[in-house]
Amino acid sequence: MPPALSDPRLTAALAGAASALLLIEALGFQAAGYAPCELCILQRWPHLAAALIGGLIWMLGWRRWLGVLGLGAAAVATGLALYHTGVELGWWAGPAHCSGGVGDLAQLSPADLMARLKQAPVVRCDQPAWMFLGLSMAAWNALISAGLTLVWGWAATRPAGPAASR
Repeated sequence: MPPALSDPRLTAALAGAASALLLIEALGFQAAGYAPCELCILQRWPHLAAALIGGLIWMLGWRRWLGVLGLGAAAVATGLALYHTGVELGWWAGPAHCSGGVGDLAQLSPADLMARLKQAPVVRCDQPAWMFLGLSMAAWNALISAGLTLVWGWAATRPAGPAASR
């Protein structure tokens, strides 16, 4: 068995580092001009939590409760990414304010409507900005997050051994 998989501390720290890399990748796409939608930004928060938890485990040593928190953060990231992927594929409706719904726009006067449009650029949640091998960023995030959920789950079920508390 590879050393990373036999040591829950190292496994969790690596899973946290992977979440940090996903955040860096998301910021890289943003810097390259791909503006994130509201669901894209929402998906970043659980990865930030997982990265911080992985860092805490690395610094403090293995604590099962931190591993369970990391598992929860990764699971939330997976759920949000699956939701966003479903919105992009038209399987279900997304938030009205970023998926083409009209919300209360029909009740606004033309002047109020123009004022609102001028102050709020909208990046649509239901239209992928980038695709690779037929999958959107949200779909890739769902796959990677699901893998990280499995890694966190595996780490959370490991007993703390002598190597885990280093």
